[in-house]
Amino acid sequence: MARSHLTLAALATAAVADLDVRQTGPHGSIGAGDFDSARLVGATGDEWVIRVPRTQRAEAQQSADLVAIRALSTGVRSRLSFAVPSYRGQAPIAETRAIVYDYVDGTPLSVGDVLAGTGLPSSVGAAIAAVHMLPTSFVTDAGLTSHTPFEAMRSSASVVDRAAGTGLLPAALLERWEAAIQDSQLWQFQPTVINGSLEAGSFLVGDDRISALLGWHDLQVGDPARDLAWVLGAPTADSVDAVFDAYNAARSTSERSLRHRATLYHELDLARYLLHGTHTKDTEVVDDAIGMMSRLVDTIQLHDERPIASGATEALDLDGVEDLLSATERRHG
Repeated sequence: MARSHLTLAALATAAVADLDVRQTGPHGSIGAGDFDSARLVGATGDEWVIRVPRTQRAEAQQSADLVAIRALSTGVRSRLSFAVPSYRGQAPIAETRAIVYDYVDGTPLSVGDVLAGTGLPSSVGAAIAAVHMLPTSFVTDAGLTSHTPFEAMRSSASVVDRAAGTGLLPAALLERWEAAIQDSQLWQFQPTVINGSLEAGSFLVGDDRISALLGWHDLQVGDPARDLAWVLGAPTADSVDAVFDAYNAARSTSERSLRHRATLYHELDLARYLLHGTHTKDTEVVDDAIGMMSRLVDTIQLHDERPIASGATEALDLDGVEDLLSATERRHG
């Protein structure tokens, strides 16, 4: 049963000393999702959000989010043009804990909002680039994860292998994804700071620009393409182009393989969805995943889309890719 916002307000006063709550109300969808949450207003107009996880998965996510938010120091935040929640305090409740954050204003972004001709694609691209230009040292100093290009490739290969093992993966997608994984050029990139789990709803919007970024539980050093994968779901090709153009302009880069890897990650979400369905034995999810993969195959064939692989070099086997990436990582230090 969901906790009332009045109960959560009382918890907040226990979590933060001298917190003077004058108004309280629901935050998000009541009784939905993995958290109970409330929005609080103080006597001076200051606002906060309190969240209590409802599942073990949510508790783990909140704990990781808290580590990341604390790692985002004032100096690091000064490099960003948008707000990031700040930690205020915590209080135990039952077998978990309530966390209080400063409230950040904005409307959750929908991928359908990322339309060419508006200011949002440019703002999204610039916001993601700003995260990727942060110094990697603050992530490693916090003891957070770092992944090499080879580890990124192996992780993708594992998803494909497991999806193929279900016997439900279309042969056309297996061939397409394996070709991308075996393309040596695709996996030569410089790891950056990444959010790690970006989706449209991670962003808050105000005045036709990104005003805040939520959900930092997967903060790490890794493949920047991961943070751009969700952009491939934007309404039009022009919208996608606008985001990538703004991203490349902000970073003064034009890494050709970045969009290829983002495309691969975007498509592999279908494989992960299939694996989720088979793991939970949810036939409705499995059937939905099969239908989505079939439609992807139809789209690829209808539009005669190019392979994800760059085609710039001959495809290598897994050992060959490992050798090449090891040499690349040595050059980058």
